[in-house]
Amino acid sequence: MENNTSLQQQLLEAGVHFGHLRKKWNPKMLPYIYAEKKGIHIIDLNKTVECLQETASILKSIAKSGKKIMFVGTKKQAKEIVTECAQRVNMPYVTERWLGGMLTNFNTVRKSVKKMQSIEKMLSDGSFDNITKKERLQLSRDRDKMDKVLGGIAQLGRVPAALFIIDIGHEHIALAEAKRLGITTFGMVDTNCDPNKVDFPVPANDDATKSIAIIANYITAAIAEGLAERQAEKAEEGDEVEESTDKAPRFSLEEEEDKSGARRGGKPMPKRRIAGPGGGGRKPAQKK
Repeated sequence: MENNTSLQQQLLEAGVHFGHLRKKWNPKMLPYIYAEKKGIHIIDLNKTVECLQETASILKSIAKSGKKIMFVGTKKQAKEIVTECAQRVNMPYVTERWLGGMLTNFNTVRKSVKKMQSIEKMLSDGSFDNITKKERLQLSRDRDKMDKVLGGIAQLGRVPAALFIIDIGHEHIALAEAKRLGITTFGMVDTNCDPNKVDFPVPANDDATKSIAIIANYITAAIAEGLAERQAEKAEEGDEVEESTDKAPRFSLEEEEDKSGARRGGKPMPKRRIAGPGGGGRKPAQKK
């Protein structure tokens, strides 16, 4: 209870409870609204704490299973925060423009990523020393342009298991693609959004930097715990395997040969009887 109270106090200080103007509200957000003050809706922080803890526990279990969680936040206020949090737990992220088909057309996006990585490799190992300065400059510009958009998903080998979205209204394309592929979605939902569009909504102010930071850091801490537990389990499994191999009985080749010889009585293997004609075998062909 004390932890919930302290978390509520932190959320209150960060301004998570501030919603949008009444004229901009979405009626489906009514269960998450506490009151209205001076024409602005106030979000119920009790509901925010419940949803935040539920989201954190599910994301922790996903991270513990070894699956990837993509952070999405292309708003100006969220870019730096999302980049820092995603890099801390080594997860993919998108902070620039969301490319249409980044999930639904993932194979084509992977080709662009591979092209970017090949250019980086060739620039670093000196393969472009023989080309002209103009061509080298053009390739460097292309690499920088691709890195800006695709740099956060460069290490993503397959479609992620979940998406954590900062503003589901602003990132509606990412949300639609995730829904189409059946990917689990988590997101910060303000009073002007529909909470039913996301699987696990977290009612919060998605415009203030402090509000985004406290929610994102809480989620990141939960993911980090899941990853740490995964590493601990792997280490325990490795120790168990080593112990089992040490305790397993070892047999030498000489012992096996002695046992096999004793089993046969030291006698050679009997030859196979081949049935001759008239002895149960096939009759020889008669000459005409």
